[in-house]
Formats: sequence, structure tokens, C-alpha cells
Amino acid sequence: MRVLITGANGVIGARLMNGIRERGHDVFGVDLFHAPGQRGYIQEMSADDYYARCDIGEYRQLERIVRDFDLVYNCAAEFGRWNGEDYYEQLWKTNVVGLKNLIRLQERQGFKMIHFSSSEVYGDYPDIMSESVMDEYEIKQLNDYALSKWTNEGQIRNALGTETVIVRLFNTYGVGEYYHSYRSVNCKFCYHAIKGLPITVYKGHYRSSTYIDDCVRTLVNISDNFIPGRIYNIGGEELHDIERLADVIWDYVGASKDLISYRDSEKLTTKVKIVDTSLSKKELGHKQTVSLEDGIKRTVDWMRELY
Repeated sequence: MRVLITGANGVIGARLMNGIRERGHDVFGVDLFHAPGQRGYIQEMSADDYYARCDIGEYRQLERIVRDFDLVYNCAAEFGRWNGEDYYEQLWKTNVVGLKNLIRLQERQGFKMIHFSSSEVYGDYPDIMSESVMDEYEIKQLNDYALSKWTNEGQIRNALGTETVIVRLFNTYGVGEYYHSYRSVNCKFCYHAIKGLPITVYKGHYRSSTYIDDCVRTLVNISDNFIPGRIYNIGGEELHDIERLADVIWDYVGASKDLISYRDSEKLTTKVKIVDTSLSKKELGHKQTVSLEDGIKRTVDWMRELY
């Protein structure tokens, strides 16, 4: 099977490239920047090419790449609520126009697609987040990133004659997540603890962190059990508050807890995300094999060596 991965240089995309290749499939990646393995601009793809620079928000760039693929993993996105507030132009172009470009090509070429949505679509929903919640309740998304991902799901529902699976990821983190200020809370806290930088912990916020190896293994499994129209939650089994996350990191690093300040609540985000992963467990073999403590240790050890 020939597989295309958009966002192939991202935290999940890079791992997914390796995982798909290990299953014996031919894999090709695209992302925003020049990188090793890249094919030339006008030459035809050869067996030695495995990457191309491509902005999925630009139809011309995408059209010259997307040919004869059986399956597309659409990982490419502007990620995160604060990134979406500060760079909303790129957010809407990449996430919404970019997906529409892929759908237009999908309608013409007939490839299957796995699209990456987000747990953020559950917005202000206060209870257990099963996949059917979005069809049964009126949800208010709380930021532009969430709105863009919910718009994506509507685009997919409205597409003509296409076969797509949607995955909603919950707080994925781990080795390979290079630090910048818009990264996941797990990544930011690990980096700040190592560097002796202050953090703010918002009390009463709960998450189900997913170590990247567990997430990617499940994503790869979709290639072997693709069921058109399915939506899957992919998340961890341990519901924890952000205070505990900070404690686990600070205790392992041995950083001063004077660096931690506490506030009551953070705006523009869901306070509690309780994930139901029963469907992904049943159909994709999803399971948590890395605990929060072990995942933090792996991430901190990797960051210490890197930074």
C-alpha cells in the first residue's frame, strides 16, 4: 500500500512515518520545509524519494504530490489554542483550506484518508467524552483551534463519495516533542523544570495524557482495519489534574517548587477531559503501556540529553 503522511516532520508525523514503514508499506511525507530525502521541484518521484516540501493550504503544491496513493494520514495542522489565537491566519488556511484541498483530491482520486481532529472539539461538555457526544449534544467550542477542528469534521461529513476515518487525540506527548512555547503542557513543564524556569499551574484542570508510542501504535493499526466513517478517541487511561503533572515532573527533575505558581482557572480551554476509548480499544487494539510517571521520565531524560 502507498501511504502519504502530511505533517511528516511533526511530533506524531515523524513517528508515524517509521511505524507505517515498519508495517511494510511504501510511505511518502510532506511538510512545510526543505528536508533530507526531498525530491526536486519538477522531477517525477523515484524510488529514492520519500519527502517533499508542501503547504497543504496551497492546492497547486498539493496537487503535484498527491498521485496514486491508497491512504493519506492528514497530520498537518496548526496546533493548539494559543497558537491558534496568535497565528489565526495560518490556522484557518492550513486546517480548513488545507483539508478542503485534500478532500477535492480525494473526491477525484478515491484514496482513503485518516484525519486528525482533536479532543478540543468537545468544548464545554462536562461529562465522559465518547465519540457520539458530538451528535447528541449542542457543544460550544472554546477557541479557534477547536472551531477549526470541528469545522474539519463537518467538511468530511459533507464530502461526496469519500472514505475517511477521524481520530480525536487527547494530550499526546513524549520523546521527539522539541520545545517551543506553543507545545503541550507536558513538554513545556518538562523543559521549564530542566531549565529552572517558572510555570503557572491552573487548578482544577484534568487531562488524560497519552504517551506518543501508545498513540502512534494505534494510529498505525488503522491502516490494517480501516472502517469508513469511524471516529475514534485516542487517549490515556489515567485521568490526572495539572497539579499532579507538575508534581511528577518536578519530583523527577528535582527542581525547586518555588518555580511553580498556582491560579484558579485558564480561559479558552476545557477544564476536565474524561475520555472514553472503548471503541479504539475494541477495533484498533488501543492500550496504554506507558504510565504518566514512566512517560515523563522518558521525556525528561531525552530532553536533558538534547538541551
